[in-house]
Amino acid sequence: MNVNDSIVSAPGKAILHGEHAVVHGKIALAVSLNLRTYLKLKATTTGKVCINLPNIDTFLCWDVSELKRLTQNSCGRQQDEVKRLDAELVKRLHEFVGATNGNLDTCSMATLAFLYIYLSLFRASELPSLTVSVWSELPTGAGLGSSAAYSVCLAAALLCASGAIPTPLKECDHTARWCQEDLELINSWAFQGEMIIHGNPSGIDNAVGTWGGMLRFLAGRIIPLSRVPLLRILLTNTKVPRSTKVLVARVKDKINKFPLILNSVLDSVDAISCTCEKVLLEMTSEPITGEHYNVLEELIDINQHHLNVMGVGHPTLDTLCQVTLARGLHSKLTGAGGGGCGITLLRPETESVVVQSTIQDLKDCGFDCWETSIGGPGVQAHSPLSVKDTVLGILNRY
Repeated sequence: MNVNDSIVSAPGKAILHGEHAVVHGKIALAVSLNLRTYLKLKATTTGKVCINLPNIDTFLCWDVSELKRLTQNSCGRQQDEVKRLDAELVKRLHEFVGATNGNLDTCSMATLAFLYIYLSLFRASELPSLTVSVWSELPTGAGLGSSAAYSVCLAAALLCASGAIPTPLKECDHTARWCQEDLELINSWAFQGEMIIHGNPSGIDNAVGTWGGMLRFLAGRIIPLSRVPLLRILLTNTKVPRSTKVLVARVKDKINKFPLILNSVLDSVDAISCTCEKVLLEMTSEPITGEHYNVLEELIDINQHHLNVMGVGHPTLDTLCQVTLARGLHSKLTGAGGGGCGITLLRPETESVVVQSTIQDLKDCGFDCWETSIGGPGVQAHSPLSVKDTVLGILNRY
């Protein structure tokens, strides 16, 4: 079958407000993070399927004939079948990559997600030879949606390659996005990839990677918000490892110990999310003022204090807040806490010298720090001209 070359990208994600409270039935606001994962798919005539993941030092190739045997009598899955994983195929793939003990490393999980989507979308008799190369600006394992951005890119590129959806790029376009129906299909297949990698994901990360902007998550329902402003931030990785499972359990224990106190805190976090959403929507429909930023900064400060009360703070996150406040900036953790990452809001008038000095201060603390933005577009198709030279150079090596 004929397969067209393509380049796609998808954003990472950050939780703006509602961490931990969302586990207890409160609203969380998730936003796209303009650190992106890029994927280049190239058709070949080698009779091989190759995947190159330089971020995790993974470079693999298989003969198409070898992969055909994994599909047995499968005829490819249709759109209405993307509701649950094909357990038999998952089992065969685990055996194929040698991951039968249940302990999957990053390389194995990424490989499984790729092979699963590839084999599911193409009919066994028509498996094309191709090379997929992926490069990400996102750190892995930092709670920033790196696996979801990868899964969204895989789904978009392979759906286009299989003919299930058209490429949205027209002649002379630099970037383009798919229609709503196609995005729904991309999101469904990306969720399959996330299930391969995480087992029981919430669906937030792949939804943010697909739609971008901001999403409201409440009681399992994910609602994309139609318009949000693009906000400048600093993203800081404290590089302190943490276990989301342990931190979620810690919050639950505190709620059980002090129900009257902690339930009030959860209600307050819920109100913070609602107030933040209201302010952000105002910023898209009327002139943005300093007062809008004043409110956003106050909400950040209040929520960070609440997260400390819940027991998910960390001395490194306190340092982040203190260092940025000394420069007049406001920060909070994003995600599970206990280390991990934090975000710092930058006003439009914040001078470059202040931003660069703050970044250096945070690096001097041993942290990684990036200036980026939140609220940008979800998955996109690209012409080569629209991809950063450094990223394109990496993708073109393979």
